[in-house]
Amino acid sequence: MDIIKRLSEELSIKEWQAKNTIELIDAGNTIPFIARYRKEATGNLDDTTLRNFYERLTYLRNLLAKKDEVKRLIDEQGKLTDEIIEKIEAAETITEVDDIYRPFRPKKRTRATIAKEKGLEPLANLIISQEFDGDLDKEAEKYLNEELKVLTKEDAILGALDIIAEDISDNADFRKAIRDITYKEGVIVAKKAKDERSPYEMYYDYSEAVCKIVPHRILAINRGEREEFLQVKIEAPVDKILLYLEKKIIKREGQETNYIKDAIKDSYSRLISPSIEREIRNMLTDKAEEQAIKVFSINLKNLLLQPPVKNKVVLGFDPAFRTGCKIAVVDETGKLLDTTTVYPTEPQNDIEGSKRALKELIYKHNVDIISLGNGTASRESEGFLSELIKEVKEETGKEIFYVVVSEAGASVYSASELAAKEDPDINVSLRGAISIARRLQDPLAELVKIDPKSIGVGQYQHDVSQKRLSEALNGVVEDAVNSVGVDLNTASQSLLSYVSGINAAIAKNIVEYREENGKFGNRRELLKVKRLGEKAFEQCAGFLRITDGDNVFDNTAVHPESYEAAEKLINILGYSKDDVKQNKLQDIDERLKNYGEVKITSEINIGIPTLLDIVKELKKPGRDIRDELEKPIFRSDVLKMEDLKPGMILKGTVRNVADFGAFVDIGVHQDGLVHKSEIAETYVKHPADFVKVGQVVDVKVLEVDLERKRIALSMKI
Repeated sequence: MDIIKRLSEELSIKEWQAKNTIELIDAGNTIPFIARYRKEATGNLDDTTLRNFYERLTYLRNLLAKKDEVKRLIDEQGKLTDEIIEKIEAAETITEVDDIYRPFRPKKRTRATIAKEKGLEPLANLIISQEFDGDLDKEAEKYLNEELKVLTKEDAILGALDIIAEDISDNADFRKAIRDITYKEGVIVAKKAKDERSPYEMYYDYSEAVCKIVPHRILAINRGEREEFLQVKIEAPVDKILLYLEKKIIKREGQETNYIKDAIKDSYSRLISPSIEREIRNMLTDKAEEQAIKVFSINLKNLLLQPPVKNKVVLGFDPAFRTGCKIAVVDETGKLLDTTTVYPTEPQNDIEGSKRALKELIYKHNVDIISLGNGTASRESEGFLSELIKEVKEETGKEIFYVVVSEAGASVYSASELAAKEDPDINVSLRGAISIARRLQDPLAELVKIDPKSIGVGQYQHDVSQKRLSEALNGVVEDAVNSVGVDLNTASQSLLSYVSGINAAIAKNIVEYREENGKFGNRRELLKVKRLGEKAFEQCAGFLRITDGDNVFDNTAVHPESYEAAEKLINILGYSKDDVKQNKLQDIDERLKNYGEVKITSEINIGIPTLLDIVKELKKPGRDIRDELEKPIFRSDVLKMEDLKPGMILKGTVRNVADFGAFVDIGVHQDGLVHKSEIAETYVKHPADFVKVGQVVDVKVLEVDLERKRIALSMKI
């Protein structure tokens, strides 16, 4: 197998791109580094394509290793032929290689192996050859053996048929064809397993073509079966499959024909059908998991890349009922200033006392904005906060707002070792409010402290392979962190550990170095950090920023390997480093155009993609790509679900995107669903193609179901 050719075809890239990318990966470069700093070598492949490339490369290499292993195992048995080698080489998947190896795999004692022990294999060969013209019954009598418990000719023939049935089952070509027929023409059927109400009632009498069932339904059915509410099976076109096998196996109409037909039926029902059904359901589950992980990954990346609310004093409000609402005030840098607990909700309903306490904090610390968690008691807290905000404005003229933020994972963070280290003297219950405040100031920096699986922006996340989910989500966090860049002198250990080339141990060493020696003055100083060598430096340096450092380039995504080229560039175009620092390169595009891109790349010895990246960075040192995105909705008043009427047009924030639609927060605590059929006037293959987590959208209310607490929305306004 030519892996380079295969990857270029599968991913629609050139062979030279595939070859160079493999070499870069094998040299130990990370995906973010390759995507950002090796664009000439890869032909500008982005991080998503590179991760897909890496995944397929790993699979194809595992496939090659599997082929070599199977050839070795068959060869050790002295049964490897040119025909088998050819079949193995032609196999496209690991499943196909397993099918080829099946007849050679050491078996447990089966009905066929027991029949062979009784000496019935020659009789089986005689029957399946369909060339014996003598009396088959008399021939079977030759195999009677009282000691081996072959007492009648029927015993002998049945044993021979067991051998034939297993041979049919072990035939790789038959299994591939039956798998294809079952997938294309089979039906997945779900029935209720017990007379109880459950979330799976729509599947109590359900059937759908295997080849058409959508991923989220597979995961729902699997969960219903696992929780014993559903019985699930695949109904295959049995008659068509049996006819296919008969045409392939039966050569003539003779005395052995009915015996062979019996062996075919037995082989299919007892051996082939159960394993093919298992394989297809596993395949469907794998595809569904892949889709669920993809959706979760897209949502997580968009959540992490939500724009920060900078330079604001924030009051974090973690709502609750009986135990009280936890409050934390943080300054513009996220440093904790104050904490308290108030009880404006049931059962205490201490609204006046809570207002006094919060006003005191707002005035004392000049709070700009309130970050409200969206969990239990959030709706009641919104009502309370909208009244508080009105009173503050009436009393002082000060305008403050509140923003609803996702509090998913806040409790996980609160009880973590990291939270205890960051705020050692603060009660666990109050740390959630601190996290909620900081999430508004910098979602990325705060959310990286939490296991990505706990952030909760997926669908059926607990029903998928947790190992695969973790690997994918860690990749997403890594891409998000590196696309934004990290302030080397303020970043937490958690944030640093996601930077290209930096692991948890090196991140810890960076923080310790910073604590012992003060701020980093330049990127090269990183080489003084324990265990951070030249290779790690190459991978991480471009993603780490130093504001007000020794070199203005350190506050950009320009890699140190390109500093010389960047300096030549600004000199040729008539600028200085001070001009970069003072943000005076607004006309650099025009000067570059007049000079000529191709001419300047040959003079400073870099490629066009790197040149354009350098120019983009020099135009705005310290830029944050998130600043260009839409800011969250600042609210000062609250709606109730009862206030909603069909036809109302509202502004909302997309909180989650699933295969079937998008959930939008319109400020009534209960998110509304925009079904994918209501997302756009054009055909919507997947909602993620049109909306993303954190996006602010205009929606129209279609229907409000107060009893079931459901809101149907439309973006077709």
